[in-house]
Amino acid sequence: MTRLADLAELVRAPAALSVPGDVLAGAASAGTLGRRTPALAGASVLLYWAGMAANDWADRRLDAVERPERPIPSGRVRPGVALGLAGGLTAAGLAVATAAGGVRAAAVAVPLAATIWGYDLRAKDTAAGPAVMAACRGLDVLLGATTTPTARGCAAGGDRWPGGGPSGTGCGRGAGGSGGSVGPALLRALPAALTVAAHTWTVTALSRREVTGVADRRLPGLTLAGTALIALAAPGRPTVLSGAPSSTECVKRGPFLRLGALVPVALAAGYAVRYGRAQARVLADPSPARVRAAVGAGITGLPALQGALTARAGGGAVGARPGVGLLGLAVAAAAPLGRRLARLVSPT
Repeated sequence: MTRLADLAELVRAPAALSVPGDVLAGAASAGTLGRRTPALAGASVLLYWAGMAANDWADRRLDAVERPERPIPSGRVRPGVALGLAGGLTAAGLAVATAAGGVRAAAVAVPLAATIWGYDLRAKDTAAGPAVMAACRGLDVLLGATTTPTARGCAAGGDRWPGGGPSGTGCGRGAGGSGGSVGPALLRALPAALTVAAHTWTVTALSRREVTGVADRRLPGLTLAGTALIALAAPGRPTVLSGAPSSTECVKRGPFLRLGALVPVALAAGYAVRYGRAQARVLADPSPARVRAAVGAGITGLPALQGALTARAGGGAVGARPGVGLLGLAVAAAAPLGRRLARLVSPT
């Protein structure tokens, strides 16, 4: 009989700690944080686990040779169970996303699920693999921008901002309401989505060498350079595209906001040091063990990057939301927890 611990290993359960931060970073960047955001994060986790189960089902014959200790080739989880679990988790993730964000959320969640399955079944072993996986994470960030904030989003004055909320998101109309357009929110979340996607590309490109090691040191050199650029870009607050509130609307500048501007910088620096150091070790020793360690550092270090992207929405810019800086710290706190759990269940 399949044990719960075997299923947890199949879906790489601890690695899911890196997932809710995608949705939170997208929601914070778009100004759509609300009471339905946690449900979207839960849907994201379900889709992530579905992808992990589908990945092992698709790789079951290869794993029998290269990683016989994995749950399917070791006989601890039957292939049919893994495939059924992947399908069930996908359906559950789509249902939760639709319940939380309606048609708008489904319009992102369905392509996200399709991209996940497309990666596992077809794209993974092709040259397009890293780009397709990057698209999965980018869509996951955009999923957070598919609801509109609640009426408490501008507590002092209800619909005081042009268009009903920050850049027209419909503040005060309620999550999933009809008052705000999701288009501008998706555009505001796009820089965060591209940043997370770029990070994902580096991790995925390295992960393709987990078994064989890196024969060409140009790959870790490229991913290391990419990590440095990502860390430099993460703390910067993108220009608001439309309808930004003035300094007299809801949030005013002050010492708290100036201090809050340091949070994304610190988180981005921590991300760069930990993940960058692991890649530098691959440059010195391109063995499979070093590559796996770098991939693990990229997975468990992602919350720090997500935290920086979340916190920058609460930095010192005009119209920023101070509480979001604290949320960014909370997102980043998943990183050390993920590293601890990774000692029990491998995230790779």
